[in-house]
Amino acid sequence: MTFFKKPKKLLEQKITMKEEKNQKSSPSSQKNSVKNSQPEQDMNVNHQSIHDLLTDIEKSFSYSEDLQTHMIKMPSDKSEVALIFLDSIIDKQRVQDLILNPLFELDEDIDIRTFEKVINIDFKKQTDFTKIQELLLQSYTLIFTKDSSCYFSVFTPIKTERDISEPDNEAVIRGSHEGFIESMSTNIALIRKRLKSQKLVVKYLKVGKETHTNVAMLYMSDIANPEILQEVERRINSIEADSVMTPGNIEESIEDKTFSLFPQTLSTERPDRVAANLMEGRVALLYDSSPTVNLAPVNFFVFFQTPDDYNKRWMLGSFYRLIRLFSFFIAIGLPAFYIAIVSFHFEVIPSALILLMKSSLENIPYPPLFEALVMELTIELIREAAIRLPTRIGSTIAIVGGLVIGDAVVKAGLISNLMIIVVATTAIAAYTVPSNEMSLAVRLLRFPFMVAAATFGFLGIVFGLIIMFFHLCRLYSFGTPYFAPLAPFKIGDLKDTIIRLPFFKMNSRPSDIKPIKKDEDNHTRKWETHE
Repeated sequence: MTFFKKPKKLLEQKITMKEEKNQKSSPSSQKNSVKNSQPEQDMNVNHQSIHDLLTDIEKSFSYSEDLQTHMIKMPSDKSEVALIFLDSIIDKQRVQDLILNPLFELDEDIDIRTFEKVINIDFKKQTDFTKIQELLLQSYTLIFTKDSSCYFSVFTPIKTERDISEPDNEAVIRGSHEGFIESMSTNIALIRKRLKSQKLVVKYLKVGKETHTNVAMLYMSDIANPEILQEVERRINSIEADSVMTPGNIEESIEDKTFSLFPQTLSTERPDRVAANLMEGRVALLYDSSPTVNLAPVNFFVFFQTPDDYNKRWMLGSFYRLIRLFSFFIAIGLPAFYIAIVSFHFEVIPSALILLMKSSLENIPYPPLFEALVMELTIELIREAAIRLPTRIGSTIAIVGGLVIGDAVVKAGLISNLMIIVVATTAIAAYTVPSNEMSLAVRLLRFPFMVAAATFGFLGIVFGLIIMFFHLCRLYSFGTPYFAPLAPFKIGDLKDTIIRLPFFKMNSRPSDIKPIKKDEDNHTRKWETHE
């Protein structure tokens, strides 16, 4: 290996596995070879030499060229140390500093007793030979000595992390501007930075037979319900798939109703939001190589809460939360309401507006449903184009495209002025929803409402709302009611749903999560009693 600094004359021999493979032809080496289909099962066999073991490891990786193996003979000529790693995912300088330099400071024979002299916090003694492939794929460098009963591992990952910055889709005006990144350990550190409690538990799981995706389950041991913890872990462990690459794959595999439009876990990239939900008794799921964290169980109203609600005074936070909830109904119902009025219920229009609406609609050759569908689909096309375009021109294209298309279709007599206003208001209302998953559900929901309004008028809208609320009342998130605290109705839990009460009034946790510790110690205004 050319990247290792050769300390004086200590490094005298390097033998790669390809050279060793050509030299081995004895029946014993053939017998100790590992079958490609079951490499792990044979790794616990006591090998005759380090060379035989390394040959088996190389064969289990199908002789991948980024698997590097080096035999180092120490100056005494009495001992050999083998290093093996995947050079595509390890930090070479870290290998030099943590392994090679301490090794070459030893002048005596290397065995278990003397080798432990160079062990530091990064070294771990391993006795399970079935974990060799797993450790190599997790950026560990493995060290083998002549003792066949154990080996050593050193975590030497290459640093590819980006800087911690605020998530673009969850920006706040006042509060923390830190966001998760693609490193699980860093994300856990950001949470522990806010929850300095020994009750915060981190439990690691793995999913994917080939990808071995790491999942960390975080919860407060003195608050979270044990039945919910057991159910979340059971669902994750039951995932049987070769490839689990994204948080969306896991979310679809563990949610109660996959075919529901409404999200049943809350996705966020904000550490402060995760910490607040952990203190309420929820479970956080972190994924390796992803900045997204899923929170469960959740209810419908969680998707309309933002950190800004708690950084403002309670009346302002309640006001803007009401605006978000109101925008939900505008986004799903305003186009349908317009279609129902124009198609069936002209009598509800004030007499002062009838002439204006009639002049706007009399030259339009298409029914209102067609107008609405064309404009809504156009808005979605512009949105998708803006996401795919570079940042500098994406927003410009979205604004210019909307203005040009809107002005052109009105002048051409294809779409009415009122429909442009309705569609623009609907789009703004949909983007007011703070959760991206809920916003997507809202944008999709308005299409069946438009069809129902064009078919049955106001009656279709009413039936659509009844079906939607019926579905919300029957929906569950990990066994907890999704539409709580309205169904079932819990008046004590309304303090942080539709509106937010002052902090010192929120002295109990949501009952739908069934936390162990229900009451919070929020005695923040004890100064009023002069205590």
